[in-house]
Amino acid sequence: MVDQTERRAPNRRATVQPVTPGQRAAQAARTGGEPTLEFADMVPYDAYVQASALHKMQHPLSDDPGEMSFLMVSQIMELYFGLTCHELREAQRLIRADQIWEALAPLGRAKLHLEGLNAAWQGLRWMSPADFNRFRNLLGEASGFQSAMYRQLEFLLGLRDPTLIRPFRRQAEVHAELSAALATPSLWDDVLALLARRGFDLPADLLDRDVAVEHDPHPLVEAAWVRIYDDGGPDNHLRLLGEALSGVAEEFGDWRWNHVKAVQRTMGAKVGSGGSAGLAWLQRSMARVVFPELWSARTAM
Repeated sequence: MVDQTERRAPNRRATVQPVTPGQRAAQAARTGGEPTLEFADMVPYDAYVQASALHKMQHPLSDDPGEMSFLMVSQIMELYFGLTCHELREAQRLIRADQIWEALAPLGRAKLHLEGLNAAWQGLRWMSPADFNRFRNLLGEASGFQSAMYRQLEFLLGLRDPTLIRPFRRQAEVHAELSAALATPSLWDDVLALLARRGFDLPADLLDRDVAVEHDPHPLVEAAWVRIYDDGGPDNHLRLLGEALSGVAEEFGDWRWNHVKAVQRTMGAKVGSGGSAGLAWLQRSMARVVFPELWSARTAM
């Protein structure tokens, strides 16, 4: 799978020229410390951030002023989904290389990105059922349930259901990416492999299972985490890893709960836009736990 950042890199390199600290100092000396106001081409900030393109991606389907909030907050969440996936893949890479200490940094960033994702819900707290109903019919069958990047995030965290990629069958590239994600070990699968490499007794059928199927909690994994947390020393990087993973799981759980609350506020128990049971479906999905043994082990600690 090609990372979104990698897709954009060629264009970004073609339009943004690197500047050294010496060049910055020379520029400041020439302008007396005032900002540069003349550029030969596109403003460098726009060339790097693509702000102009971002602000042309909102196309409301009504004249209702609240629809822009709904549309833009949804797009912000999509960006946070992708950014969190980027960090979790980096953490996976480092965990596979037994670089536990180094993996803590991208996991910490992922937690902060999820905090930002959760904060985005605040932009929709104004919305009542009457507010949403003014433009909801224009969404047709469009639903957050259909977010491919959210599915990528769920798959990375170990929440796996192959049936959920069916809506993308006619989008060949997206479907292929989701299929590849299902066939790749989740972050939790890589953590279990790490524990086995570190000498914890985990059964072969757990380590060699079909990774497209959601992981079932195992007592030996729980026992491993109980042992890990029993050592409170500063050099116990596995315990620090457990805490970093717990932070990610907590923030992701908060996002799911905030989603439930947002649906309750704006729709009640109405049928979802994409044909799901709406609130009831979301409430059932909350029962699927991310990194389950990290939580069950706390009972035995």
